[in-house]
Amino acid sequence: MTSATDKVRNMAEKATGRAKEAAGRARGDRRMEAEGKGRQARSDLKQAGEKIKDAVEH
Repeated sequence: MTSATDKVRNMAEKATGRAKEAAGRARGDRRMEAEGKGRQARSDLKQAGEKIKDAVEH
């Protein structure tokens, strides 16, 4: 898998997390809101890994 593909997937995962967090907040569902925040955090960590990988390659 290419770095660009991974970056796109990470951005999609972050967007999904934002949507899930917002839906949870709107419904008063704390669990859903927390799952959305967790998904965003995972995406941020993966994105940081991609930046490190890019820095090492260049």
